[in-house]
Amino acid sequence: MNLVKARLLIGGELVDASDGSEMTTVNPANERVIGFAANAGAQDVAAAVGAGEAAWPEWASIGVDKRSSYMRALAAGIRSRKHEIAKTETRDTGNLFTAMLDDVERAAARIEFYAGLGHAITGTTYPATPTHLHLSEREPFGTVGRIVAFNHPFYFQASRLGAPLIAGNSVVMKSPDQAPLSGGILAEICQQTLPAGVVNILSGSGLRTGDALVRDPRVKRIGFIGSVNTALAIQRAAAEVSIKHITHELGGKNMMVVMADADVERAADLAIAGMNFEWQGQSCGSTSCLMLHDAVYDAVMALVEKKIRRIKVGDPFDADSGMGPLISAAHYEKVNAAVEKGVAQGATLLVGGERPKGSAFAAGYWIEPTLFADVTAEHALSTEEIFGPVLSVMRWSKPTEILEKDNLATLGLTASVIGRDVGAAIGFARRLRVGYVWINCVGPHYTGVPYGGFKNSGVGREEGLEEIMGYTDLKSINILIPPLS
Repeated sequence: MNLVKARLLIGGELVDASDGSEMTTVNPANERVIGFAANAGAQDVAAAVGAGEAAWPEWASIGVDKRSSYMRALAAGIRSRKHEIAKTETRDTGNLFTAMLDDVERAAARIEFYAGLGHAITGTTYPATPTHLHLSEREPFGTVGRIVAFNHPFYFQASRLGAPLIAGNSVVMKSPDQAPLSGGILAEICQQTLPAGVVNILSGSGLRTGDALVRDPRVKRIGFIGSVNTALAIQRAAAEVSIKHITHELGGKNMMVVMADADVERAADLAIAGMNFEWQGQSCGSTSCLMLHDAVYDAVMALVEKKIRRIKVGDPFDADSGMGPLISAAHYEKVNAAVEKGVAQGATLLVGGERPKGSAFAAGYWIEPTLFADVTAEHALSTEEIFGPVLSVMRWSKPTEILEKDNLATLGLTASVIGRDVGAAIGFARRLRVGYVWINCVGPHYTGVPYGGFKNSGVGREEGLEEIMGYTDLKSINILIPPLS
């Protein structure tokens, strides 16, 4: 297969990095080179922001209906290259091909969702005085920056264009350096469907490209999806140049709480679903801490172990595969280190934790689906996000044990509560300091429902009307009303 090359989109032109710098990308299933991506430097970032600054006033002035029309054309362009995008994404990430097809469709649908919400961007009137008309209106920030994570590269890049674009902003999007190739396809589609400069797409490393974008004082609004450590670095860098509005959607060490009255078969199925093995557990919302009540511990544990052993690790293009390889060598080492630490601290490794057997797995970043039992609150397995296919199981008997664990946690993204007593489950949902809770279900992000975390899992909300409003600034206007003569 021919090597893929992802170029930068700056001001409507597809270009290489100004200094010729490129990143090599490999297939994580076999470590073979599959393509190259331009590695944007500070000069390229400045040019992209400049293009956004030149484009956004006209983009904002054309009105909601015309912006919506352009966005629907973008969604159609994405669907027209659906299989190409998904194949590129699978080769670049190791994610299952069927899952990537779904990601592409979801991306197009989310753009259309935001295209239809433009007229919901409204202001307010205020009865402050009888002598004036007091009102507020929402305006775009101008040029906004978006930096996204590697686990859903195309979906995150494309879907996160929706809210800022319908609000009248231009966007400078940085693709993830671990998987930049599908961003090159998105750049081509944006070039063909949107006015020049409205969307600019950059590939490159975080230290080279991302840092320059964050530090550009013209970019007053930044949205980030990724790790806590990178979010802290973004906040520090931004604070050195100007005051910026920054939102973060970050990681989680998420609990699935299985109550004493839960249906054990249903609970076991949801425990597997919540781990997102089809993305190798590389999902911020994965419920990687399975909290089993004493009354159902043995029954659910036996079923979970059986189901994990049935997951087929293999070629992500094979429809029978249930899990592919991890994203990169660095991440492979990180996940392996977490497994080794779990064993060293005394947790019981029941399933996996090793490279699968066979010549097909001699190269690449493969690890088996992994299950730990006898995990306690003192173990790193219960507190540290691994971002891999590692499920840690803990036992509980009193609700205070769950609440104490939650109170001590530094992360608070998602949780799932499983049990027949929905009232008790809602009681947990209201007490847990997390941003997104499933009751008797797990996994999907539902259209229009705001997603985001408490604590170090982030600030701000995405995926609903709240995300659109987050890409507007609020202006108050006070108009003197003269008395009738």
